[in-house]
Amino acid sequence: MTDLINPATEEVVASVQATDLAAVDAAIERAHIALAAWREVAPGDRARLLRKFADAVDADLENLARLEVANSGHTIGNARWEAGNVRDLLEYYAAAPERLLGKQIPVAGGIDVTFNEPLGVVGIIVPWNFPMPIAAWGFAPALAAGNTVVLKPAELTPLTAIRLGELALQAGIPADVFQVLPGKGSVVGQRFVTHPAVRKVVFTGSTEVGRQIMAGCAAQIKRVTLELGGKNANVVFADADIEKAAATAPYGVFDNAGQDCCARSRILVQRSVFDRFMELLEPAVQGVVVGDPADDTTEMGPLISASHRSTVAGYIEPSTRVAFRGNAPAGPGFWFPPTVVLPSSPTDRVVAEEVFGPVVTVVPFEDERDAVRIANDTDYGLSGSLWTNDLGRALRVSRALEAGNLSVNSHSSVRYWTPFGGFKQSGLGRELGPDGALAFTEVKNVFIATT
Repeated sequence: MTDLINPATEEVVASVQATDLAAVDAAIERAHIALAAWREVAPGDRARLLRKFADAVDADLENLARLEVANSGHTIGNARWEAGNVRDLLEYYAAAPERLLGKQIPVAGGIDVTFNEPLGVVGIIVPWNFPMPIAAWGFAPALAAGNTVVLKPAELTPLTAIRLGELALQAGIPADVFQVLPGKGSVVGQRFVTHPAVRKVVFTGSTEVGRQIMAGCAAQIKRVTLELGGKNANVVFADADIEKAAATAPYGVFDNAGQDCCARSRILVQRSVFDRFMELLEPAVQGVVVGDPADDTTEMGPLISASHRSTVAGYIEPSTRVAFRGNAPAGPGFWFPPTVVLPSSPTDRVVAEEVFGPVVTVVPFEDERDAVRIANDTDYGLSGSLWTNDLGRALRVSRALEAGNLSVNSHSSVRYWTPFGGFKQSGLGRELGPDGALAFTEVKNVFIATT
């Protein structure tokens, strides 16, 4: 049994039995057997089942949110949004079964048509930072496309995934079509990679582990979708609304205590307004409400574990120039204050590596070309923001930045009805959006002779 720790109190909230290798194999075999019947469910009936699943999530929304607060330390406001996001994803992809449209392609001597066929069993490996939404990013479109799903939640945060598995059964999703298998990545996740009946692996997590999964899947030419790390830039030009850019910057990086691949952890500010921006940023950072995640007024909770807190703290070295910090509670809990750093070099670890905590660096740039150069000087390319009132500049810089998801004059990156994914070592493939279900299908071409 694995004890699960509340990150805000360090108390045990539950104990969960890890799935062993034999149980993983048995679950995959059940999913493989269930595939034949699930893919033959009429599109309208599959859509109705997904809508019932969405209704079950909606009815359980507050319970799911409270589970996430206790298990993951998410603020209650964020956790309610996350549970609602699962509901919304299921409703959105409930439309997909009846819209997996093939094509009729003009040919000589017959008719040529294409079909979007389900891949088979899909293995989904979920991280601990956003357990509910990221699980649904995978299972909602995969189920809609006619696949069966085996899902491994993170070892630290399995409670909401387990509950979603129960809600799926209550909603009428047939047994073995959607299974949740808590356990170790080296056992459950690795078996998704090596088992021949699993035809696609969806992984969200570190770039290092993503490389290993991609290499392992190559042995069977197994499909993969990878959403990996990020070291994202928030670029502030002198012509922007500096007051708004500074006021919102903390929420672009400190949401979920910075444990977000989309966190804008590098703020780039045009030199002519750098000092003014820093003056405005300090009270904004110190105004972030850090505390009990179950309190409706809290804006930032704790880090996920003592080990992760030590990792984040390691980026603040004796030589690191800390501009200012926000507040954090004393006493039990894995707390770390919002921290703003003025780095001495672009090679500083805090600049070059993904901290995955509430630490942000601020550096000046000279002009548009310099901003793009600095922003792209990373192995990652997941998301980012830019602030300007010049439409032409907004379009030029958006095209020049090497990132998959950008916002202008905001910090929004993820909407379930638009595609999401990264450039470079931030990942492979795209999730969400109108084509999300197609990522879980193979295109089959059929020619029918008429002469």
